[in-house]
Amino acid sequence: MLINKLKQKLSNQFIRNVGWLGGAELANRIFRLGTTFTLARTFSPHDYGLVAIIMTANEFAKVFALRSGIGPKIIQANPKDLPAICDTSYWLNWVLCGSLFVIQCIVAFPMAWFYKDQQIILPICFSALFYLMLPMFLVQSALIERENRLKIAALCNVIQSLLVNILTIALAVVGLGMWAVVVPIVLTTPVWIVIILKNHSWRPPKSFKLDKWREIIDFGKDILGVELLARLRSNIDYLIIGRFLGLDALGIYYFAFNAGLGISQNVVNACTAALFPHLCEVSGNFERLKERYFSSLKSTATIVVPLILLQSSLAPFYVPIVFGQKWVSAVPILILICLSALSLPLYNTASQLLNAVGKTQINLYYSLIYTELFAVALLIAVKFGILWVAASVLICQLVVNSIFSVWAIRNIFRKSSNLSLTNIKS
Repeated sequence: MLINKLKQKLSNQFIRNVGWLGGAELANRIFRLGTTFTLARTFSPHDYGLVAIIMTANEFAKVFALRSGIGPKIIQANPKDLPAICDTSYWLNWVLCGSLFVIQCIVAFPMAWFYKDQQIILPICFSALFYLMLPMFLVQSALIERENRLKIAALCNVIQSLLVNILTIALAVVGLGMWAVVVPIVLTTPVWIVIILKNHSWRPPKSFKLDKWREIIDFGKDILGVELLARLRSNIDYLIIGRFLGLDALGIYYFAFNAGLGISQNVVNACTAALFPHLCEVSGNFERLKERYFSSLKSTATIVVPLILLQSSLAPFYVPIVFGQKWVSAVPILILICLSALSLPLYNTASQLLNAVGKTQINLYYSLIYTELFAVALLIAVKFGILWVAASVLICQLVVNSIFSVWAIRNIFRKSSNLSLTNIKS
């Protein structure tokens, strides 16, 4: 009985995809452990602060290229419209990514002025080269995700992660400082190009065409807004701490955030990436959608919640042993940030559920309100130090996000007659 139940569970496409992506993230964290250890031993808090600023600039721009709604639209599209949407998406990606390259290079100068440190200009511009490679594989990557072949993405993640971490450790050891983090990201991106193109037959159109641009933009604008606001929330504490408390304080906070939230967030992101196409497949069938959603939520929470509790409870022991005594002051911050991830399984899955049924505007309206509340809380907390900033993150994540998620789930599943499901892939 138990064996049959286990076989049935493992035959689930969502579970298999989570297994592939989760395994990739686990490998990533194992590789990353050596990198984090090396950086903690070779970087000062000031170095971490510089890296936090450079990566923040890069993370904002990534939203447009990777989460703008172009990829999700390909995943959700009606089969008869798919060829035209793919052709249009290809050219939109080039327009978008080319613009991002220029914009990020321009933004580097006011950021250097804002933080009073000119040495961040060149690394920010160099990291922007990443965007000029994305259009070469983004359409094929979305098609692979649409086909639920997420093991391809997992393979790309594992290989790139291995190479990034090896290069980062080597460059950090020879004393390249913040360049040890920036250079590997750009140099290893071709891994995706090679593997993705090898595993999908779609190729770019020979002529420039934007036949379905309005349909893509109409679908993607709400998702873009939500992702931009989410990225703002995930980085606004860095911006506020760096401006008001200095780069050393930012370095301590950035270390705590990455060492504390990194593992849990990567696992949740793996589950979320697998969930969207899983729900889109049954977006027109109320009962199957409900069954898939709650089953996926249970699976995600079962994996993530014990991991968060274990990591937060062990932080006082492993931080000084693994990373060194100079990071002991970051332990209370690490614990608070780690516990804030307890709401992620509920919130992320609820957000993907809303997107799958075409209720993207609800996510956008909530994100606008929540971002304002979150920013105000951080601006008040920063007056009392970085520990209070971490406490504000914990309270906002657990309380506000959880209330919204429960409301959204109940609103969608209250009655099938009250929900206009979008059966796009029928």
